[in-house]
Amino acid sequence: MYVIRMKNCAFFARHGVHDEEERLGQRFYVDAELTVEPGRALSDDSLEGTVDYGAAFKVIEEIISGKRRFLIEALALEVAKALASRFPQIARSEITIRKPNAPVPGVLDYVEVSLAWPQ
Repeated sequence: MYVIRMKNCAFFARHGVHDEEERLGQRFYVDAELTVEPGRALSDDSLEGTVDYGAAFKVIEEIISGKRRFLIEALALEVAKALASRFPQIARSEITIRKPNAPVPGVLDYVEVSLAWPQ
């Protein structure tokens, strides 16, 4: 097993419960930690059979930039499931989504949710 980490993937999207969040949108940041079964990919030095992180980025981008979700937790689960579906060699993933402009009555850097799949 080995781990691929994609850090701070940034996307503009319109997720959130409040109408203003959909209207204004904001930047979301995604980390994906993917535990991968190597098969023969490492010994063969071949992209075939491993996770192409360019393609993985596109999977994440399509989901984050796509349909509005009220909860970033639901968004993280959708990303994890889509990556597992696209890349069956992913044994486990941990998806973290950060929302810097969360509408809370106070000052904070961001709200962050992490979700492991499968659990």
